[in-house]
Amino acid sequence: MSDPSSYVILGRGRWARRMNAILSDEGRSAAAIEETRQRPNEPELSYVARMAEAMKKSGAQVAWLCVLAGPHVSLMIEAALEAGLHVVAEKPWFGTPEDTLRLQQLAQAKTRTLAVHFEYLMLDEVEQWRRAHHPGTGLHFGGNFFLARPDPTNTPALDNLGSHLLAIREYVCPAATIAQIHCAYERPDERVVWLEKDGDMVSAINLLTHRQPIIQRFIQKVEAALNGGAAFPFDLDFALRVANAVNACKAQEAKS
Repeated sequence: MSDPSSYVILGRGRWARRMNAILSDEGRSAAAIEETRQRPNEPELSYVARMAEAMKKSGAQVAWLCVLAGPHVSLMIEAALEAGLHVVAEKPWFGTPEDTLRLQQLAQAKTRTLAVHFEYLMLDEVEQWRRAHHPGTGLHFGGNFFLARPDPTNTPALDNLGSHLLAIREYVCPAATIAQIHCAYERPDERVVWLEKDGDMVSAINLLTHRQPIIQRFIQKVEAALNGGAAFPFDLDFALRVANAVNACKAQEAKS
């Protein structure tokens, strides 16, 4: 078995470069597979086999998928699992329930960890919220996530940004009613979540001003699962529940 701190990063964009730097700063080795696109007219089975072979050759134990969300992510996860690697995928998750179940079952059959990167769940304040308020019965959950810059990925704001907010709800207070979720690009930066009860503010967390090493904590949590610890909680099943909450917010927006 290769070193547990050995990664291969799939992708070549800004996020792939950032993750490479973070992993290197944490003393982890990180190979790179920059060319990840399915070739024109390439059958899915051939693509999966080609990517699996490339990941095997990397000698890594963990594949970190730093690519845009889409149907190709399911194929890349399958390839990584077939290659015998653990997998970290970025949010948002666009897989179907059937795809989610299939990949989770494949990971379980191969005793591999499948993780989805929801970094804000690593905040101290989020963990404190969970201890104090889980499962959130009787509470109302709200949040805003605005980015001043435009979005180069063409991912809808509610999917890209809202999944961060709704992941906090799913982890902390899944029984809480969603009071408000507002997300947008090219608006003054704001990242905040709050809990209300009977019209009164219970607590709020500013996600923008923290100085906690949340990505590094996420890496440590993944590696603890690889080393025989507890089952990793933020898997595809968790990501699907977050996606369902995002879709419910979209449906509500369409009605209003």
